Amino acid sequence: MSRVYNFSAGPAALPEEVLKQAQEEMLDWQGCGMSVMEMSHRGKEFMSIAAQAESDLRELMAIPDNYKVLFLQGGASSQFSMVPMNLLRGKGSADYINTGSWSKKAIGEAKKYCQVNVVGETPAGEFTVPAADTLTLNPDAAYLHYTPNETIQGVEFPYVPADAPESGAVPLVGDFSSTILSRPVDVSKYGVIYAGAQKNIGPAGLTVVIVRDDLIGETVAGTPAMFDYKIQADGESMYNTPPTYSWYLAGLVFQWLKRNGGLVAMAATNQRKAAALYAAIDGSGFYNNPVEVSCRSWMNVPFTLVDAELDGKFLAEAKEAGLVTLKGHRSVGGMRASIYNAMPEAGVQALIDFMADFEKRNG
Repeated sequence: MSRVYNFSAGPAALPEEVLKQAQEEMLDWQGCGMSVMEMSHRGKEFMSIAAQAESDLRELMAIPDNYKVLFLQGGASSQFSMVPMNLLRGKGSADYINTGSWSKKAIGEAKKYCQVNVVGETPAGEFTVPAADTLTLNPDAAYLHYTPNETIQGVEFPYVPADAPESGAVPLVGDFSSTILSRPVDVSKYGVIYAGAQKNIGPAGLTVVIVRDDLIGETVAGTPAMFDYKIQADGESMYNTPPTYSWYLAGLVFQWLKRNGGLVAMAATNQRKAAALYAAIDGSGFYNNPVEVSCRSWMNVPFTLVDAELDGKFLAEAKEAGLVTLKGHRSVGGMRASIYNAMPEAGVQALIDFMADFEKRNG
């Protein structure tokens, strides 16, 4: 059976090269006689895997020495609570920018711990982000939280809020779940970067947190040990048994990225993929992308057909052509093509060719 082009928003496609390496090492990792899934997380074999993964991620993202890198469980959604628990530091409010489904969920969790100031918001039914000069930032906020890329709406920030007027020294927190490793990022502009693994890092079950040293060590009363960044950092992400196999696979992805030119090369590829798909949509009278051009995501491309009655036929025929999981999120409708790092340019071109053929036969 040949592999399909998987456009899932997450869990998403992994590089085939990585899957083959994992397959080869499944029963016997580098001659140790056992699978990574069977290893003690405190044994020398897994400790070497963990250390290499962190080193490679630090190199890829140019993470400064004054940041901890944590490999945790609970998905990015657990960070909706962990961020205020760790970063409020005696302050009563935090700033949030609301641009879609995931930032809205983060806001809902933060309200359990502090006053949330929504300092910028996308109007209901629109697909854009507030302009930098319209943000009503508070200099006394504990932190400013935003979602650089909204997976469901396909909306992406064209700027970093830390560069916005009056941003000051308030720590910036970013939920990078659907955009991490897709291009270079200046980590030094952030207090915390967090990301669920199942889009650009590896399989579900792992969450990466990059946190500046000065922001750990002072949690709100009642914070569970598992939610304390300092405890996790002091334990080298092994306060309890970590998601070892997901961590191992993430490490293989990091090595794959390094072999393929790192994040600069990945950014060029991702930009080409997105540009080609948007050009196909915009050049057609049959498909439409609702997102303001300046805010279009490189990673998640929603689009609708001119006649929604054709959606079912489009999905069925796309599947027959080896193009799967293109159905849009129920809150947006239509289609959504997620084109993360592991989606090759050939996959995007195959989708474009299918879309053109489908339009010709149904337009």
